[in-house]
Amino acid sequence: MEYSTLGRTGAQVSHLGYGGAVLGLTDYLYTFDPNDPDDRAKLFEGIDAALESGINLFDTAPGYGNGASEKVLGEALKGVTASGGVPLFVSTKVKSGAEVDVRESLERSLERLGRDSVDLLQIHGTSYSPEDVDRIIGDGGTAEAMLQLKADGLVRNVGFTSEDNNDGVYRLIRSGLFDTMQICYNFIFQHPYEPSRPFGSLLEAKKNGLGVLTMRAPTSGTFQRWIEMVNPANTFDYTPALIQFVLSNPLVDVALVGMRDADLVHKNVAIVENTGGRISLDALHERYV
Repeated sequence: MEYSTLGRTGAQVSHLGYGGAVLGLTDYLYTFDPNDPDDRAKLFEGIDAALESGINLFDTAPGYGNGASEKVLGEALKGVTASGGVPLFVSTKVKSGAEVDVRESLERSLERLGRDSVDLLQIHGTSYSPEDVDRIIGDGGTAEAMLQLKADGLVRNVGFTSEDNNDGVYRLIRSGLFDTMQICYNFIFQHPYEPSRPFGSLLEAKKNGLGVLTMRAPTSGTFQRWIEMVNPANTFDYTPALIQFVLSNPLVDVALVGMRDADLVHKNVAIVENTGGRISLDALHERYV
């Protein structure tokens, strides 16, 4: 397994991270019931396979099935302290809002996870309006509450997640309050990185010392649906190429991928270990020969 340093956190993390949304969300991406015994058994087999393969970063959130994902991870990772000889790195999230008690949310997450602390607590966001950012980084805001939890030893690092690449994301990066950014980045949604300009939140995050996690490397099925629309007879599996596209970006520390069973874990680990499958993003974006 490849490992990288997650920005200024200094933590060693597997280049392939375990995305926990698939553990708790019913019918997310494909038919699945977290309460079905057979489906649930496959989750634990998949997590065991991830640990055996050296994956040490596991990302979850209370919003993934109303705590279901955290409960599965808590049970599966009980007593586990390392993977691939590298310390385990567990991250979860908290929503941002005036009605949210950050400490209470984390305490519930810790109870479900069966842990005294987490390595990373992230704001669970999609798109941030100017008002959202003001509320997050202002006096008495979400960031202040998260940093207090960090000072209290309940979290080691703090970050934020976003599906967007708007001004709110850049304000959060430049605030100096966060250690990591988790962003949607893949072959379809390349907005965080445009190397020919260059611009994008990946570049800005790295310039400010943040560790970078990406979500939706296989595009959550968007690219595959497009192929089916324009070429229904196609039988090629683009998933390895889509994951390799994300891993080819040197600014990406961790590519999070949801994996519900051991077979999928093994396939994705093989993709990561096939470094010959990486491409030059600079060459991809060349427009003149």
